[in-house]
Order: sequence, then structure tokens, then C-alpha cells
Amino acid sequence: MRPTWQERQGGQRRGIAHDGAMESLNSAAARTFRDEVRTFLDEKLTPELRRGARRGTSVFLHPDIAVPWQKILHAQGWAAPDWPVEHGGTGWNEIQRYIWAEEYARAHAPSLSPMGLKMVAPVIMHYGTSEQKAELLPRILSGDDYWCQGYSEPGSGSDLASLKLRAVRDGDDYVLNGSKIWTTHAHFANRMFCLVRTSTEGRPQTGISFVLLEMNTPGITVAPITTLAGEHEFNQVFFDDARVPVSGRLGAENDGWTVAKHLLTFERGGRYAPGLASHLALVREAAEATGWLDHDSNRERLAREAIAIDALRAIELAVLEGRGPADSVRPSMLKVLGTEASQRIDLLALDVAAGWDGPLDEAPDAIVTAMPKYLNNRASSIYAGSNEIQRDLIARVVVD
Repeated sequence: MRPTWQERQGGQRRGIAHDGAMESLNSAAARTFRDEVRTFLDEKLTPELRRGARRGTSVFLHPDIAVPWQKILHAQGWAAPDWPVEHGGTGWNEIQRYIWAEEYARAHAPSLSPMGLKMVAPVIMHYGTSEQKAELLPRILSGDDYWCQGYSEPGSGSDLASLKLRAVRDGDDYVLNGSKIWTTHAHFANRMFCLVRTSTEGRPQTGISFVLLEMNTPGITVAPITTLAGEHEFNQVFFDDARVPVSGRLGAENDGWTVAKHLLTFERGGRYAPGLASHLALVREAAEATGWLDHDSNRERLAREAIAIDALRAIELAVLEGRGPADSVRPSMLKVLGTEASQRIDLLALDVAAGWDGPLDEAPDAIVTAMPKYLNNRASSIYAGSNEIQRDLIARVVVD
């Protein structure tokens, strides 16, 4: 008889209590570390930084908020807890990193742009030359470089392998022609990591290369895209005979698809529960101010989301112990659960906001941001591979 999927992942199926992780989180050492983190955040987070974070409508806060905060963290040595120590990481263990995520979210600290620290940096560490690592990683860590991602194109979104931005080799340069779209914060970024078409032979995936480029390169133009929320977060980026040094390529020519897949494991994975709990806390605060919680059905809706977050936290703690889902499934599963929980909380916030009849400048933060967050987060179940695709990837592992 074929073994079950659960048996192939490590034996008898387990529940989600995971007392071992809870004991670690509540150990004397963990409590001491939590106190240290909490004290630091209390001392360093100014009212302006907290307000900017609480009123953010996306993970991508304005650089005027995110970058100064990153420099404060960098001075403390805490800007990149997930990085290896040799590149400037903290050396914290998994429990400490989870405590950091929980306290960070609870304090409403500003989110840092993930494009540099969490996405391209791990890829540079894995595929970069010694020169690329020495030049780029310190500048990512300090916040001196601000990155954007050049993946999607008009007509090439979920089917990313169909991308057409051409990169023709000319001596020591690639000459780029085409465009990218939905490029978050390209109008702020000074660098981009970009997928380009270096060959049209064979399968589409085999003709893609991964290049790093500077946004002030002649021939690159950034055009704004205003969202339904009235915000300028996205852009279309045009390349007209833009010359990019071949030395900026990561990995081998025509092997960029492999590099991109490595990066996506960092874009999809993560710790969702702490941020969701912080988001729900702001909604609860607003609900109390409007009387929304006076209705039993509304209290039940809020409670259901709190329970869903607790369940997600239990899965994340199981991962810390090595008892969670398989590596091949984990990023997809957490991405689906985390993004869909966020969207449900956004709907709660809209309902709460409908009950506010006072001046907007006196409204709780969750009411001010309710509609922009809702509109912005509709895309979260699409980007980094739609949730339908993630479920398909999970199913392939489960039935294999």
C-alpha cells in the first residue's frame, strides 16, 4: 500500500497544539528576549513612525517612513533578522525571530520594503558573485539602495514565462527593449531586479535571464499607475535601447527562471499571523469606538477571524519545530491562508467603517484606511502566483 501524504511528511499525523514551541516561546530566555525587544521598540518608535505604520494601506510604506526606520534598525544591528550572520544578520534562532515578528507587529512598527531585504538579497547571497555580494548586500542592509521588481508585463502576469522584454547581447552590455507593469515603487527605487528574454529558442522558461540594473540608466522611463484607491504605488516601466551591463546578471544566461523560482519561495513564505493579529487589533479598536460590537453576529465574526489567526500561528509554530508542512508545500499554504485571512479582515474593517459618522480626521486608524486597504489587498491573492495556482501546487504534492 502506498504511504499517505502525511506519512511521507514525517510519520503519524499530528494536531496543531505543538506544546514544544509554546514552551520555547514562554521560556525564561524567551521572556527576557521579548522584554529586550519590547523596550527597544518603545524607545525608538516615535509617534510619527507609529502613525505612519498604523495608517499604511500596504506592506509598501512610503520611503519617508520606512527608510528612516530601517536606518534605526540597522544601527542596532536588527535590520535583517533572517539574514546569515556573515552578511549582517542578527544570529537569532527561530524562536527569537518569531518573537521579534510578534512584538514588531504588536508595536505597529513600520514595515520595511521586502524587495531588497527579503527578496533580492537572498538570491544575491545564493547566486551572486563575490563582487556582487560585496557591493550590493551592505547597501540593501543599510537602506542606501531601494529596489523594485521587474517581473510582470502587459500580457505576462500569472503566465510569467511568456514575458517578452528583450535583452540582446552587445559586447559587455544587454540592450533592453520592452516594458514591465505593476512595478511597485519604481518611482522611488534606484535599482531593479528584472527578468528579461535573452533567447526565443526552446521552451519559454529556458530563454529568460535575471539581471540587476540601475533605474537611472538612459532609456528607462517610469510612468505612474494610479490605483482605484487613488494611490500611486504601481508603475509601468519602459525600456528603449537601455544598456545594462552583463556583469549585473545573476546566474547563467538563459537560466533566470531557476533564479526567479528561488526568489518566489521568499516572496510567498513568511510569518503572517503576527501582522494579521495587529491588523485585527486595529479593527477591534475601531469597532469598539463605533458600537459595532454591540451586535452578537459582529462579535462572532471578529472571533472567527481571531480563531483563524490562532490556527495560522499554530502552523507557523509547528514549522519552527520542523513539524510543519513539507518545504515544497509550506510557502504556498501560508500564502493562501495568510492573504485570504487578510482580505476577510479588510471586509470587517469596511463594515466597521460604515458605522462611523464623525469627522474623518477624528476616526480610528482602521476606519481611515479601510477602503484603501481593501482595494490594495485584493491583489494579494493574485501576486506571487495566484492562490488558485498555489492550491494546484499543493494538490500536486498531496496526491503525488
